[in-house]
Amino acid sequence: MWKPLFSLAVSVLILCQYACGPANSQAVVGTSDKTVESMEGLAVATLGAGCFWCVEAIFQDLKGVEKVVSGYAGGQIENPTYKAVCSGETGHAEVVQITFDPEVLAYADLLEIFFFTHDPTTLNRQGNDVGTQYRSAIFYHSEEQKKMAKAVSVKMASEFANPIVTEIVPFDRFYAAEDYHQDYYNLNANKNPYCSAVISPKVNKFRKSYKEKLKEELKK
Repeated sequence: MWKPLFSLAVSVLILCQYACGPANSQAVVGTSDKTVESMEGLAVATLGAGCFWCVEAIFQDLKGVEKVVSGYAGGQIENPTYKAVCSGETGHAEVVQITFDPEVLAYADLLEIFFFTHDPTTLNRQGNDVGTQYRSAIFYHSEEQKKMAKAVSVKMASEFANPIVTEIVPFDRFYAAEDYHQDYYNLNANKNPYCSAVISPKVNKFRKSYKEKLKEELKK
């Protein structure tokens, strides 16, 4: 928790330094994969809800989720770097690609949690993170996912005072982000002020509201 003696200006500067921005970015090319990973009995979801550090931390906790990879989708160039995406000029959104067992975690429940854990009513923005790379987006992998995304969006609309602006668009290509972005919150929760000030409150709120959906080790 920030001490009251810190000024608002200092707090904002610190957060901006450590947030999902161009600072400390590395010129490491993400991998390209136009095909959806196919594992028998598992499904894939690709979602954008602001800074992928936050989104990854939430979906990793869910029972039925096998893997979460932070990356980029929805842009016009191949093999984008983090620095390029942060410029807002590539058209990519920061996303997570989730491999999950639909027998354990229904896609509709996954989407409900997606809407609950970010603000889908702010265009190209999540909190202090501003730009098209932070847009709210569902990249559907099938017509069934498309229909479900639209249905859940309509259902969740009543939960918000303003209209939902989440994009619902076909999945094309996903690029995994640089290695240092993967599992970011778990590796940096006690090192990065952005984690404690922004991500931890989101994760705690989510865990409290969806306790029954958590992996067993997190319920203890």
